[in-house]
Amino acid sequence: MNTIMTSLLVAACIFASGLAGLYLNRLLPQQHPTKETLDVVKLGIGMLSVLASLVLGLLIATAKSSYDSTDRAIRSYAAELALLNETLRDYGGDALVPHNLLRSYTERLLQDGWPGSGNRAAMLEDEEARLLLEHVREAIRALKPIDDGQRSLQIQATDINVNLLRQRWLLIEQQGPSVRRVVVVILVSWIMVIFASFGMNAPRNGTVLVAFLICSLAIGGAIFLILEMDRPLDGVMQISSWPMQNALAHMSW
Repeated sequence: MNTIMTSLLVAACIFASGLAGLYLNRLLPQQHPTKETLDVVKLGIGMLSVLASLVLGLLIATAKSSYDSTDRAIRSYAAELALLNETLRDYGGDALVPHNLLRSYTERLLQDGWPGSGNRAAMLEDEEARLLLEHVREAIRALKPIDDGQRSLQIQATDINVNLLRQRWLLIEQQGPSVRRVVVVILVSWIMVIFASFGMNAPRNGTVLVAFLICSLAIGGAIFLILEMDRPLDGVMQISSWPMQNALAHMSW
């Protein structure tokens, strides 16, 4: 189920719980909805509302932090690719083999991380891409520097390549979810209880229904943001591929 359908389902469940509260009040015996009883319910729901607000804010902050961290990692990775390309360019024509391999790897990375059309999800853990990056390192090690300048550039290129391998695994690990679905389910269940309580204490008229609908859609939108930011390489809020495309554009000698 995609994030749009999930958020709409959440909004529908919350709205339905509000409607259930409206009709539940009619079914309760007359001796139950006393002032003292309603005060106790309001106190309990107030505490639950605070908890739900804290958890919702925490989930949004967690998802946003994960999204921003991945965005910074992508930009840093693209900068390292561009730096390695410049180092190989400074080395000279003898570095054409590792340069071509680096260009092929960058093209493969763009295809894996930003598939474009189709339903294929982004996938950074590609074995062929890893082998390409390993071949870049082997080709750099195979270079035969003829002076101290080229020897220094070879060492620098090797260090950058090792750093790229390290950052690649960090990107792969960051691709996993940072927000547990069970936490979202518990949060939505709390909000449904809160809306049911609102319905029990609200008059049955069109204004209340519209208010319930607007609030339900707003909470569904918050869940949508959480789920979208929790998968930064997919969906509507996908991280831009421009840093990688810019790095690739500078790899033409």
